[in-house]
This record gives sequence, structure tokens and C-alpha cells, in this order.
Amino acid sequence: MQVNSKRRIFHAIAFHAVSILISALFILPLVWMASASLRQPGLPPPRTMEWWPEPLAWSNYNRIFEMLPLGRYIFNSLLVAGIAVPITLVTASLAGFAMTQLNRRGRESLLGLSVVLLVVPTVAVWVARFILFRTLGLFNSYAALLAPALMGSSPLFVLLFFWSFRRIPRELYDAARMDGAGPLEIWWRVALPLSGATVIVVGILTFLLYWGDFTTPLFYLKSQTLYTLPVGLRQLQELDRTNWPLLLAGAMVMTLPSVLLFGIVQRFFLPENRLAGIYGQ
Repeated sequence: MQVNSKRRIFHAIAFHAVSILISALFILPLVWMASASLRQPGLPPPRTMEWWPEPLAWSNYNRIFEMLPLGRYIFNSLLVAGIAVPITLVTASLAGFAMTQLNRRGRESLLGLSVVLLVVPTVAVWVARFILFRTLGLFNSYAALLAPALMGSSPLFVLLFFWSFRRIPRELYDAARMDGAGPLEIWWRVALPLSGATVIVVGILTFLLYWGDFTTPLFYLKSQTLYTLPVGLRQLQELDRTNWPLLLAGAMVMTLPSVLLFGIVQRFFLPENRLAGIYGQ
């Protein structure tokens, strides 16, 4: 018993040590960026880790908002991502649920198509998409940015929902049908509540996809009042290419919402909380 107890303690210490090391690999670049963004304007990035620059230049953040209407760009990005996330969750989950209800041949055909679409590079459809959106009159509007959300945004999201719904016992679906539930009611009352973790993951990935999208707004938006934050940061770089503290301050503004979002929802990924979050226990 004593040997087993020591072994469990050793495994726990090793697990936490490795977890801290892996976390540091992701946290240290963020800390470096935050520290470098507070250096005096005009200074190059530090060659070594500088934990606390002296003096702190908090005015860098005020200055980037004075140079460009970043507040407007942040609002535009939040608007696009805020609309895209619920649309994607609905369309991707519906597509994934529909695939689980098909016969084996139809299901395998759609799975193969989804995998093929995943390996198609985005650049291969840029020209065709540009011509299509311009013909439909979607040019210089958020509709061009949100159109992919109507199709699930990415085949990966559809596959994630499909795999999640496939793990639900068929008996639950059959019981719901015997109670008179239709396909939409089964999707809403059975499939989605039992796939809470997948909903959260797809929601986060969708937010990051639209929040950090640079190419699509650059292609389809011409009015500066419609620009999203990634395009705005590109303008900041063009205004002053060598002022690294200001550029890194803009990068921090871009990164902070993603970090905060993950910090809010990360508890759902913990093993002891995930099942409770999914099954409402």
C-alpha cells in the first residue's frame, strides 16, 4: 500500500510538472509580447526576456487608438464573430446530425466528401468566391464574410458534430421517435444537450476563425468603416513599420479577447466538469 501511495504521488508530481512546462511554452510568448508592448515607442524588441520594462509606456495603447479607429474595428470584428458563431453552430450541428441519420452508404459518401473538402486549400476558391459574391451584390458588405457560416464555416465543424452525435446511443433517438418527436426536436432536445463539449469547442474555433480572419475582409471590404481588426492592424503596420512597441500593443489588443474567451470556458474541458456540463448534473 505504501509503495502504491508513493507511486501515485510521483505520478501526480510528474503530471503537474509536465503540465506546467507545456503551459509555459504557450504563456511565455504572450508574456513577452505584453512586456514588449510596454516599452518606450521606437525601441526594437528586446533580445532577451524582459519581464518589466522601465519605464512602462502605457501610453502606447492610447496612441494606437489615436492613430486608427481601432474601437470601430474591434466592434466590427465582434459583430462578425458574434453573428457567425450561432449561425455556424446551427448549420454545422444540423448537418452533422443529418449525417448520423443516413444509411451507411449515404453517410460514408458524405464523410468522404467532407474529408476531400478539408484538404482543398482555401486559396483554390478565392477567385471563384470573389466572382460569385460580386455577382450576387455581396461586395463590400458583411454578408460576404458571413456566407461561409451558412454552410457550417468548415467541414471540420460538421465532422466534429457528426462524431459527437454518433457516440449517443441509438436507443435514445429511437425512444424520442416513439414519443412522437420529429427530427428537429430530436436534434434540439436530445443530440445537442448531450454534446455540450462539442458545442463549446466548435463555438470557440468559429470565433477564432472569424476573429482572426484577415484575407476575407481584405478581399471583400472596401469601406474603412467596415474594416475588421486584422485589417486595421495591417494599417497600423503600414503607418509605422519599425515602431515595435506600438505594433505589439496592437497585437495584444488582437490576442486578448481570445485569451479571455478561453479562460472563461476552459472549466468545461476539465474532466470533472465536462460531464456535469454536458449532462446537467
